Amino acid sequence: MKKNIGIIGFGNMGQAIAERIKAKYKVWVFDKDKNKTHRLKDISIADSCIDLVNKVEVIILAVKPQDYDAVLSEIKSVIKDKLVISIAAGITTRYIENFLGEAKVIRAMPNIGAKIGKAESSLCKGKKAKGEDLDFARGLFNCMGKTWVMKEEMIDAATAISGSGPAYIYYDMEVNKIDPLSVPEGIKQEYIERLKEAAKGVGFDSQVAMDLAVSTTGSSLQLVAITGISPAELKKQVISKGGTTEAALKVLAEGASWTKAAKAAKKRAKELSKRSR
Repeated sequence: MKKNIGIIGFGNMGQAIAERIKAKYKVWVFDKDKNKTHRLKDISIADSCIDLVNKVEVIILAVKPQDYDAVLSEIKSVIKDKLVISIAAGITTRYIENFLGEAKVIRAMPNIGAKIGKAESSLCKGKKAKGEDLDFARGLFNCMGKTWVMKEEMIDAATAISGSGPAYIYYDMEVNKIDPLSVPEGIKQEYIERLKEAAKGVGFDSQVAMDLAVSTTGSSLQLVAITGISPAELKKQVISKGGTTEAALKVLAEGASWTKAAKAAKKRAKELSKRSR
């Protein structure tokens, strides 16, 4: 019997996750914007957040950070000890646990590569989640690409690299008019090097920084080549208003390095975290 997975929030990332996992799991979704959830194939639509929680064993919170309080307040009376996976930048496991009581919480940061099964996802578990919960979450996100398990204090740094990093690449491709179907090898290596230095700048050791840079660059370039979506449009899809990527791109627009952009993204993630406590 398939495990039931519920996704609250059906924006770009919620949609990408649903499409990648629906072959393996029974997927339920809810979004207050009904236009996002009509005519879905092999995905069920819940009537409300509470209806969704009652139908599933695992809940993925894919709403924007600013919408968390409202959603958590709505579901806290029915969540019990179910597994909750949060994908919002800056929202800590402790914050969600304080809201939901007995819920087991996993924090995940996937990136836009989920659209083609090439995501880079960083995971950590909260205090009440067990090793088996983390194992389940890792298996779930493996359906979308590559997963990394790390301490929660590094998730904001991962957000700045694998989460926002594709936008740095798409911004450069847009500004320099680089053909997505014919990216020179020298440009690819330059992207890897710039992302590696950015990853080191936000606290990763050299090996992890290189691994993240290679994977994020590769998946970002594959996404733009496979989908045919322009770098400018993919960049927009990575950005959330008031979020980490927006903060990074403001710095890039001023001519700063990717390292400074990543530091701005990490700083914004921490600001979101402080606001959420």
